[in-house]
Amino acid sequence: MKKIEYREQALKIFPWVCASCGRDFSGKKLCELTVHHKDHNFKNNPPDGSNWELLCLYCHDNEHSRFLDAEWLPTEDADRKKGPTSTHNPFADLANLVKKRDQYKKKDKADE
Repeated sequence: MKKIEYREQALKIFPWVCASCGRDFSGKKLCELTVHHKDHNFKNNPPDGSNWELLCLYCHDNEHSRFLDAEWLPTEDADRKKGPTSTHNPFADLANLVKKRDQYKKKDKADE
């Protein structure tokens, strides 16, 4: 199916509403509604429209930006493999400090 043909077909099948943001389109604003291929393959145009959704220009651009970003982002969490980035443990000597405090309190009571 040619580009114009599948857009016309999609406009016949689907309501004129952006599938992402829910904005309603009609009249002159209908040109702002675009056909998005869910699998990102513009050649996959089944006549039943199962690979299409209508998106406004802004949501369509956002969808493709997210798709492109996902291609470049790593699939695994690199920080997880490195281990902790912080070596400081603020509570490492807490038990010792509490013990010293308790000793001072006992000493002060004994001095009274």
